[in-house]
Amino acid sequence: MKNKTIKSILASTLALVMVMAVFAGYIGAEPVLTAPVTLTFSTQDVGGAMFVYASALAGIWTPILPAASRIDVITTSPGGVGAPVIIEMGDADITLGNAAPARWASESGILGHPPTQNVRAIAGGLGTDFINVLFTQAFVDRTGITTVEELVEQQHPVRVVLTLPGSFGELAAYHVLDVLGVDYDTIRSWGGTVEQLSWDGIVSMLRDDRADITIGHVGAGQPATTELTMTANMFFPQLAQSTLDGLVEAGFAPIEIAAGTWGGQDTAIQSAGSQQVILVSAALPDDLVYVLTRSIITPEGRAELMSAHAALAAFDPARAHDPLLLGAPIHPGAEAAYRAMGYIE
Repeated sequence: MKNKTIKSILASTLALVMVMAVFAGYIGAEPVLTAPVTLTFSTQDVGGAMFVYASALAGIWTPILPAASRIDVITTSPGGVGAPVIIEMGDADITLGNAAPARWASESGILGHPPTQNVRAIAGGLGTDFINVLFTQAFVDRTGITTVEELVEQQHPVRVVLTLPGSFGELAAYHVLDVLGVDYDTIRSWGGTVEQLSWDGIVSMLRDDRADITIGHVGAGQPATTELTMTANMFFPQLAQSTLDGLVEAGFAPIEIAAGTWGGQDTAIQSAGSQQVILVSAALPDDLVYVLTRSIITPEGRAELMSAHAALAAFDPARAHDPLLLGAPIHPGAEAAYRAMGYIE
């Protein structure tokens, strides 16, 4: 145990020395890139939020790189859950993921892959997504149950409908249940059901009273949930603080769902979420990552991001290095940029 402690201290000290060495090189002068750079930025399909975010970032970065540099935005990302794997396998230099899956990938592996070694983060907190729990009002009226914690305590045979296997919404639901000590088989043992469908199917099941609750991970204005809450009478439960604390321990970050986010939601709800994070290969040079990071954490860079998508208005450069918002270890070049801006002392 003593040897492990010494090794841990030495490793932490070495990491700090390396970061300070990078930072020291930038005191008094910003790094200057001279050689053209070609980067591959993997994102999801055209039209989705990820593609919009990636295009905005590429638009900010390309002009500040040396002449003849190129950022190729390609639609090969499997989404927020599998994004770290893209970087780990060397299929892209940059991608967008979600902070919690990035953490899980780093700590224990994800989607059957071993823990990532080559994935680093440069900025988190892009977006305003959150864990969203909905009960039908009919379910509440029949049972008197108004919270997920009551549901678990009473072991009620509830009809649950979730997004498809492997989606981040489904993983978020899994973690809510896991914090409460139950899983899908537990619910079935009570006489309940768990079905996994597309969003169209989820809306239909809840609206037609063929399901009682859903748990997902969405952003304000998500079309399916907006439609559901405008066309069906829904109830908005508040997760207990102990449940929220457990979700934060699992890698989610606290977030508030503002009153009026959904039709019929009159009060704010405290939740937890996992926002978009910019993930890069650990092999990218420190000076390059410094320049990329610095360009989006200045007031001017943030303003450019805000103009690209309303959800990016939540991006806070002063907090973008928070481990809960990064998930993966921070790239040394990015850390140096935050220090240069005074966001890390």
